[in-house]
Order: sequence, then structure tokens, then C-alpha cells
Amino acid sequence: MPVELQVIQASEFVQLDADEHLDFAATRQALQSLARACWKRGVNSAMIDLRSLPVLEKPHFTTAELAALVGTFRDAGFAKQQRLAVLYRHDLHGGIRNFAFIGRMRGMNVQAFSDYEKAIAWLSAGNCDQSKPTEEGAAIAIKKPGQKSRKTPVSVIRRSAQTRARRKT
Repeated sequence: MPVELQVIQASEFVQLDADEHLDFAATRQALQSLARACWKRGVNSAMIDLRSLPVLEKPHFTTAELAALVGTFRDAGFAKQQRLAVLYRHDLHGGIRNFAFIGRMRGMNVQAFSDYEKAIAWLSAGNCDQSKPTEEGAAIAIKKPGQKSRKTPVSVIRRSAQTRARRKT
């Protein structure tokens, strides 16, 4: 089954300042424009490829900055329906896995992977799920114009609530 996928390379959004230090504001702005482009094109699967990032002695971003980067995707329109895979080679400080965890805590569908094939399989599994309804529908009573709706007597409602309470005990 074909998968429409946007791969976002680290070099496309990780921005450095004049001293070769990470520029968080510029990085966030670049990531936001990429995320908006995915959303506007209707791409439901995206992969952030961080394998080319160098391993530093200290983490690239603080936890608060990671949460802000997650917020960038949410602000751009990424929701539970979209899948975001984060591909990494090394995660010595846990920042990449924390990014995925924060994303899931905020209602996004994001996973971190160290294996490219597993990431692609996860992203393509999301395309299969979209054809199936995610929730069962509830019956909704429809009345014709001018038709009075039936009302259930309160005594019937109380009896059914009492019956359920007895069954629990």
C-alpha cells in the first residue's frame, strides 16, 4: 500500500547561531513552517530524521524547549490523526524519547525509532487504520418536524438506576 510521507531532515530545521550553538528560536520557527506545510498539503505521516545530528556532551534542548517544539507541531495542526515518527541514531540524554513522550502526553500520535524500517512500518500502519472507523457510533433519535418526542417517566429511570446499583453489589 502506498504511503504519502514527508521526511524532515535535521539540517532543514536545526539552526545554529554565529558561534555554532543551537539557536532555539530559529529552530522552532523553521520546524513550524515545515509542520504547517505538511498540514496544508494534507500529509498525515511525517518523519523527523535526526540521525545526522552530532552527539554532544550535554543535551541539545532542555525539557521545556522540547515541550515547546512539540507545541509547534500541535499549533501547526498536527493532531491524533497524523503520525509523527522521530528517527534517531543515538539518544544518550533521552531528549528524543522525551520529545515523543511529551507529544503523546499532549494527545499527538508520535513515536521515536532507532530503526528506519520499523518507523516506516509504523507510519504505513496508520494509513491502513484511517479507512476503519475509530469509534462506534451512538444511536441518535431523529424526529420528524411537528412530532412530539416521547419522554421516559422518572420512575422508570430511577428503577433502572437502582437495578444497576444492585448488580454491582
